[in-house]
Amino acid sequence: MTPQSDEDEVWRQIVASFNEPAEDASAEQPWPDRENLTEEPDTDPGDDAPGSGSAGVRDDDETGDDRTSAQTDDDHYIPPPPPPLPQGDALSRISWLALFGGPAYLLLAALLRWPMDGWIVFAAVSAFIAGFVILVVRMGDGPPADSGWDDGAVV
Repeated sequence: MTPQSDEDEVWRQIVASFNEPAEDASAEQPWPDRENLTEEPDTDPGDDAPGSGSAGVRDDDETGDDRTSAQTDDDHYIPPPPPPLPQGDALSRISWLALFGGPAYLLLAALLRWPMDGWIVFAAVSAFIAGFVILVVRMGDGPPADSGWDDGAVV
Protein backbone atom coordinates (compact mmCIF):
# COMPACT_ATOMS: atom_id res chain seq x y z
CA MET A 1 0.00 0.00 0.00
CA THR A 2 1.18 3.48 -0.71
CA PRO A 3 1.09 6.27 1.89
CA GLN A 4 -1.66 7.95 -0.12
CA SER A 5 -3.92 4.89 0.00
CA ASP A 6 -3.37 4.55 3.77
CA GLU A 7 -4.45 8.13 4.22
CA ASP A 8 -7.49 7.59 2.03
CA GLU A 9 -8.47 4.56 4.12
CA VAL A 10 -8.18 6.55 7.35
CA TRP A 11 -10.43 9.26 5.88
CA ARG A 12 -12.98 6.65 4.79
CA GLN A 13 -13.08 5.29 8.36
CA ILE A 14 -13.53 8.77 9.81
CA VAL A 15 -16.38 9.56 7.40
CA ALA A 16 -18.03 6.17 7.99
CA SER A 17 -18.02 6.63 11.77
CA PHE A 18 -19.20 10.25 11.69
CA ASN A 19 -22.81 9.56 12.74
CA GLU A 20 -22.03 6.81 15.26
CA PRO A 21 -22.61 7.71 18.92
CA ALA A 22 -19.54 8.52 20.95
CA GLU A 23 -18.30 6.33 23.77
CA ASP A 24 -19.58 7.06 27.26
CA ALA A 25 -17.21 9.80 28.41
CA SER A 26 -18.74 10.16 31.88
CA ALA A 27 -16.20 7.75 33.36
CA GLU A 28 -13.35 9.99 32.24
CA GLN A 29 -14.85 13.33 33.23
CA PRO A 30 -12.25 15.73 34.62
CA TRP A 31 -14.80 17.39 36.92
CA PRO A 32 -17.15 16.13 39.64
CA ASP A 33 -20.68 15.13 38.71
CA ARG A 34 -22.21 17.82 40.94
CA GLU A 35 -20.79 20.51 38.65
CA ASN A 36 -22.74 19.27 35.65
CA LEU A 37 -25.75 21.41 34.81
CA THR A 38 -28.85 19.35 34.32
CA GLU A 39 -32.02 20.47 32.64
CA GLU A 40 -35.10 20.21 34.84
CA PRO A 41 -38.57 20.15 33.33
CA ASP A 42 -40.15 23.56 33.38
CA THR A 43 -43.66 23.19 34.79
CA ASP A 44 -44.94 26.71 34.16
CA PRO A 45 -43.12 29.17 31.88
CA GLY A 46 -44.80 32.08 33.68
CA ASP A 47 -43.40 30.82 36.98
CA ASP A 48 -39.88 32.02 36.18
CA ALA A 49 -38.96 35.21 38.04
CA PRO A 50 -37.72 38.10 35.89
CA GLY A 51 -33.99 38.25 35.46
CA SER A 52 -33.36 34.75 36.80
CA GLY A 53 -31.19 33.71 33.86
CA SER A 54 -31.78 30.40 32.09
CA ALA A 55 -34.98 28.64 33.00
CA GLY A 56 -34.75 25.01 34.08
CA VAL A 57 -31.08 25.06 35.03
CA ARG A 58 -30.28 24.33 38.66
CA ASP A 59 -28.56 26.96 40.75
CA ASP A 60 -25.48 26.29 42.88
CA ASP A 61 -27.68 26.28 45.98
CA GLU A 62 -29.62 23.28 44.66
CA THR A 63 -26.50 21.25 43.81
CA GLY A 64 -25.52 20.80 47.44
CA ASP A 65 -22.95 23.57 47.55
CA ASP A 66 -23.08 24.66 51.18
CA ARG A 67 -20.80 27.68 50.96
CA THR A 68 -22.39 30.93 52.04
CA SER A 69 -22.49 33.99 49.82
CA ALA A 70 -19.90 35.69 52.02
CA GLN A 71 -17.46 32.88 51.34
CA THR A 72 -18.04 33.05 47.59
CA ASP A 73 -17.43 36.79 47.63
CA ASP A 74 -14.03 36.16 49.20
CA ASP A 75 -13.07 33.95 46.26
CA HIS A 76 -13.02 36.87 43.85
CA TYR A 77 -10.03 39.14 43.39
CA ILE A 78 -10.76 42.77 44.17
CA PRO A 79 -8.00 45.00 42.83
CA PRO A 80 -6.71 47.88 44.92
CA PRO A 81 -7.90 51.35 43.94
CA PRO A 82 -5.80 52.88 41.17
CA PRO A 83 -3.37 55.67 42.01
CA PRO A 84 -4.56 59.21 41.26
CA LEU A 85 -3.85 60.61 37.82
CA PRO A 86 -0.92 62.99 37.58
CA GLN A 87 -1.97 66.63 37.46
CA GLY A 88 0.68 67.86 35.02
CA ASP A 89 2.17 71.29 34.92
CA ALA A 90 0.51 74.46 33.65
CA LEU A 91 2.29 74.44 30.27
CA SER A 92 1.09 70.91 29.49
CA ARG A 93 -2.49 71.78 30.39
CA ILE A 94 -2.40 74.92 28.24
CA SER A 95 -0.91 72.91 25.35
CA TRP A 96 -3.67 70.31 25.55
CA LEU A 97 -6.28 73.06 25.71
CA ALA A 98 -4.78 74.73 22.64
CA LEU A 99 -4.50 71.42 20.76
CA PHE A 100 -8.17 70.60 21.19
CA GLY A 101 -9.60 74.08 21.78
CA GLY A 102 -8.52 75.62 18.47
CA PRO A 103 -10.24 73.07 16.21
CA ALA A 104 -13.20 72.80 18.60
CA TYR A 105 -13.77 76.55 18.40
CA LEU A 106 -13.56 76.48 14.59
CA LEU A 107 -16.01 73.57 14.40
CA LEU A 108 -18.43 75.21 16.83
CA ALA A 109 -18.21 78.53 14.99
CA ALA A 110 -18.89 76.83 11.65
CA LEU A 111 -21.87 74.88 13.01
CA LEU A 112 -23.41 77.92 14.69
CA ARG A 113 -22.56 80.21 11.75
CA TRP A 114 -20.65 82.70 13.87
CA PRO A 115 -18.77 85.33 11.90
CA MET A 116 -15.10 84.30 11.69
CA ASP A 117 -12.64 87.06 10.95
CA GLY A 118 -9.27 86.17 9.52
CA TRP A 119 -7.42 86.83 12.76
CA ILE A 120 -9.74 84.48 14.71
CA VAL A 121 -9.11 81.63 12.27
CA PHE A 122 -5.37 82.39 12.35
CA ALA A 123 -5.38 82.35 16.17
CA ALA A 124 -7.27 79.02 16.35
CA VAL A 125 -4.99 77.33 13.80
CA SER A 126 -1.89 78.78 15.47
CA ALA A 127 -3.08 77.55 18.88
CA PHE A 128 -3.55 74.05 17.45
CA ILE A 129 -0.08 73.99 15.87
CA ALA A 130 1.60 75.51 18.92
CA GLY A 131 -0.08 73.06 21.28
CA PHE A 132 0.95 70.14 19.09
CA VAL A 133 4.56 71.32 18.79
CA ILE A 134 4.92 71.97 22.53
CA LEU A 135 3.56 68.54 23.42
CA VAL A 136 5.82 66.78 20.91
CA VAL A 137 8.93 68.67 22.07
CA ARG A 138 8.18 67.85 25.71
CA MET A 139 7.70 64.13 25.07
CA GLY A 140 11.31 63.42 26.00
CA ASP A 141 12.09 60.44 23.77
CA GLY A 142 15.82 60.92 24.22
CA PRO A 143 18.07 58.93 26.54
CA PRO A 144 17.87 59.63 30.28
CA ALA A 145 20.05 62.49 31.49
CA ASP A 146 21.85 60.35 34.07
CA SER A 147 22.86 57.56 31.69
CA GLY A 148 26.46 58.78 31.20
CA TRP A 149 28.44 58.95 28.00
CA ASP A 150 28.05 55.24 27.08
CA ASP A 151 24.65 53.53 27.11
CA GLY A 152 26.12 50.18 26.10
CA ALA A 153 23.78 47.96 24.14
CA VAL A 154 20.49 49.76 23.81
CA VAL A 155 17.63 47.66 22.52
